[in-house]
Amino acid sequence: QVRLVESGGGSVQSGGSLRLSCAVSGYTYSRYYMGWYRQAPGKEREEVAAIESGGKITYADSVKGRFVISQDNSKNTLYLQMNNLKPEDTALYICAAGIGQYEANHWGQGTQVTVFS
Repeated sequence: QVRLVESGGGSVQSGGSLRLSCAVSGYTYSRYYMGWYRQAPGKEREEVAAIESGGKITYADSVKGRFVISQDNSKNTLYLQMNNLKPEDTALYICAAGIGQYEANHWGQGTQVTVFS
C-alpha cells in the first residue's frame, strides 16, 4: 500500500512561485518513478515533470525552465518548485509514483493551483 499526500497548492498572481510537496508513505521499495501530473477542467491529465530512480528527469515543454522537480529520499518527499507561473498553469496537481515499474501506478488526491492575472 502506497500513500501519496500533496500539499503546497494555492492561489498566486501571474509571475509568482509555489512549491508543491508530496509525502510518500507505505511500501516505498522498488519505487522506480515519481512524477507530477496536472489536470485542468475539460482537459486531459498531463505529465508535468518526472524523475526516475536512475536520476533521469523530464519536463513537459510548457514548463521547461520554470519548474524544477526534486526529491528528498531521507524524508520520502517529492517536490515541485514552480516559478514564473502563468494562468495556463492553473490545474489540479497530482503526485504519482511508479512502484515496480517506470510509469505511474499510484496517485495522490491532488492539490489545486490557481494562477490569476
